[in-house]
Amino acid sequence: MKITSIPCLSDNYAYLVECETTGEKVLVDASEAAPILAALESRGVRKLASIWSTHHHFDHVGANEAVASALGVREIAGHASDKGRIPGQTRFLEEGETFSVGDLRVAILHIPGHTTGAVAYVVSDDAKGTRAVFTGDTLFLGGCGRLFEGTPAMMHTSLSKLAALPGDTEVYCGHEYTKSNLRFAAHVEPNNAAIRARAEHTEALRTANEPTVPGRMSDELATNPFLRVRSAEIRSTLGIAADASDADALGAIRAAKDKF
Repeated sequence: MKITSIPCLSDNYAYLVECETTGEKVLVDASEAAPILAALESRGVRKLASIWSTHHHFDHVGANEAVASALGVREIAGHASDKGRIPGQTRFLEEGETFSVGDLRVAILHIPGHTTGAVAYVVSDDAKGTRAVFTGDTLFLGGCGRLFEGTPAMMHTSLSKLAALPGDTEVYCGHEYTKSNLRFAAHVEPNNAAIRARAEHTEALRTANEPTVPGRMSDELATNPFLRVRSAEIRSTLGIAADASDADALGAIRAAKDKF
């Protein structure tokens, strides 16, 4: 499996995913046509098997039809509930659906919270023993998306699905938000040494104009406050009751991040 990040708009990422044995390729989140088409042309890409949309927001699907037209793409995939909201959608995915891209295995997770139709694409390369997940705006490195359509309970359930993936799963999210996310993480859990170390590494990457994405799920479990809702320190910092439910704690953390 080969994954190429394509910066789009001000801080978005689209991703080119390729099966290295068959050459079959797909594009994740076609947000902006010009940089995507330029990147594909520079790599000699003339054909895509599919465009995968993680959710319906324009900064993730705005170039669906332009890219599909330019490369003759016949399949644009997204969650079934996003029918009519994803431009050009032809495939309507459901939780638990599986399929292949060449020798790569793909599994679909329905992860509502940011939007009600958000999906994650879990891609496994068994020959290499590697795995990647494309999370859109549900799980960011060090954070999660705003609750535009879902509830804290929905988001907690969705993040729990993602957190259950193996620790070495590479996380490819929709935006370059890691630096600001870790600043908030350090604020709510100041004694977490893993957050401090990750923030320093992130600062070095951004100073060098390098992307922070992808990250590993194990690092999210150690540093992402939205996966650490049971942390006593986070609860103490934000005044969340020790006996508050995980979903209520997530809602409080999200509200604090919205104001941070």
